[in-house]
Amino acid sequence: MENLFEVQAELRTDTGKGASRRLRHAGQVPAIIYGAEETPVSLTLDHNKFLRHLEEDAFYAHILTIVVDGKKHQAVLKDLQRHPTSDMKIMHADFLRVSAKHAMTMTVQLHFLGDDVAPGVKDGGKVSHLMSDVEISCLPKDLPEFIEVDTSGLELDAAIHLSELVLPKGVTLTALAHAQDEELEEGSRSTYDQAVVSIHTPRVVSDEDEDVAAEDGAEEEATED
Repeated sequence: MENLFEVQAELRTDTGKGASRRLRHAGQVPAIIYGAEETPVSLTLDHNKFLRHLEEDAFYAHILTIVVDGKKHQAVLKDLQRHPTSDMKIMHADFLRVSAKHAMTMTVQLHFLGDDVAPGVKDGGKVSHLMSDVEISCLPKDLPEFIEVDTSGLELDAAIHLSELVLPKGVTLTALAHAQDEELEEGSRSTYDQAVVSIHTPRVVSDEDEDVAAEDGAEEEATED
């Protein structure tokens, strides 16, 4: 069975825009691995095989094994460039080596649970996911594949903020690290402590609102004429 977290790569000696174009035409992806106080190394990846890795959501927040000429490197996918008109065409990939002793910064997905049973929803409210991911800092061994957000107890016109997320052991939110430098009045919330999800009362469009909108549209058409 294929290990989706082990990426086979080859050393790349021919660099530059022209060389990268030729690689892409040949079904290869130019890439680089750097970090951990080691020399950056240019790589090539098989495009179709790499796409299969990218189909796994956990691949984006997982410690990967990059195999280069038989030598294994522990790394994470730090940056990915896709073609502007096709997500299925990968232009370049950056891998960051990880060190067991040094904290790393990564973006991980949020998984929302309990939206359908939240009290606010039962009272007629609408759920709004205000964030889809968050930036975290942790040691490689503590890197989570995602962070769960439990909305099953969320009331109408209420929200869950970053500071209320239940984080795995060893994981911190980089946004809240900035919040520590703020001077806040008692009872106030940091500007960095943003809402992640909320349940609000849907706005009801009345007949009067529709009439006003129709009149505004008619005035605009008359002005254009």
